Amino acid sequence: MAKHDKTDIGISTLLNPVPVVMISSSNKAGDSDICTVAWAGTVNSEPPMVSISLRKSRLTHDYVEETGEFVINLVNKSLAKPCDYCGVKSGRETDKFSDCGLTKCPASGLEYAVAVKESPVNISCKVVSKTELGSHDMYVAKITGITADSYLLDENNKLCLDKAKLVAYSHGEYYLLGEKIGFFGYSVAAEDVLKRRLGK
Repeated sequence: MAKHDKTDIGISTLLNPVPVVMISSSNKAGDSDICTVAWAGTVNSEPPMVSISLRKSRLTHDYVEETGEFVINLVNKSLAKPCDYCGVKSGRETDKFSDCGLTKCPASGLEYAVAVKESPVNISCKVVSKTELGSHDMYVAKITGITADSYLLDENNKLCLDKAKLVAYSHGEYYLLGEKIGFFGYSVAAEDVLKRRLGK
């Protein structure tokens, strides 16, 4: 069989890799939860907007329904195990912040939802629409604020996410992001730009 001969493998959620993120939320009484989500993505640039999809059975779903707020907390290597734990345990049965030794902190631009302090980047979100899809409800949200660990900023205050050692999710497994092989526009970039940005 030739390398690119195709075989039908059925229908599933096979878009890979995807970001794995920790969604933190709170209810109006001040109770908080963390839910692991792989169905998350950018949906608009101006204004900056994202989407997440949550199962109706999740406690986070209840909190987002109540307040219209959530925080996308990016996951790095040190958060990989807590992230997985927050995906397999229910907030209805345990306090995942306490179990994982994680710290709640204020979320920029939000009234109720809290951020995970140990996450390298926290993206505050306010829901603008909800679509019921089947197993999941999809929430589209406007980004109201972003905070990042100071070590990720260079001397010009540029965010250097390569320093964060972020984790991606691929078909049920977690992977560290690896070698940089290009940048937006590198296919048409001049040789001096390639040398400066890629070292070749």
